[in-house]
Amino acid sequence: MKKIAVLGSTNGTDFPAVFNAVQNTDAKISIVISNKSDSGILQKAREKSIETLFLNPKDFNSKEDFDKKLLAELQKRQIDLIVLIGYMKWITKPLLDAFKNKIINVHPSLLPLFPGMDLNVHKDVLDAHKKTSGATVFFVDEGEDSGPIILQKSVEVIEGETIQSLKEKVQLIEQEILPKAIQLFCEDKLKVKGKKVLILE
Repeated sequence: MKKIAVLGSTNGTDFPAVFNAVQNTDAKISIVISNKSDSGILQKAREKSIETLFLNPKDFNSKEDFDKKLLAELQKRQIDLIVLIGYMKWITKPLLDAFKNKIINVHPSLLPLFPGMDLNVHKDVLDAHKKTSGATVFFVDEGEDSGPIILQKSVEVIEGETIQSLKEKVQLIEQEILPKAIQLFCEDKLKVKGKKVLILE
């Protein structure tokens, strides 16, 4: 059985969809960890009787020290996969090296277009007068939203679209493709070759 750790800083909108998808695999969410004590994702995890952990960044001298402590907690629980859901911290080398091609994130655009922090992505898409947007699930590497892409799905940007309406449409797509990517990982159907992800039959 594969053990999953979820890292999140925000409300964890995609968490219920991920939790439900994992029920259909030979995997389980072992722990949800947050760098925010009042994050909604911790509450969602507790409601599902999943172990939670709050790590305060202020207790550490550097981002690397934070990630070393995080890594120790993950290794103690023999975690196989890390899933980021609204995790607003940069992942550093200690964690990246230990979990190469084993950290999955979702981004609310069609990467490589519009990388970066969530808040401005939908505004940037609208300001660029794009006809489509969407979501991307990818393996995290040392760059900014630059890792090997696992799955993408697009949505149409319609006349009169607002930041909020686009965000809601994209979140629905995220809740579809993020669980699917996790399922594929748990079934050993993802193979990374360089910057490409092959989905095995």
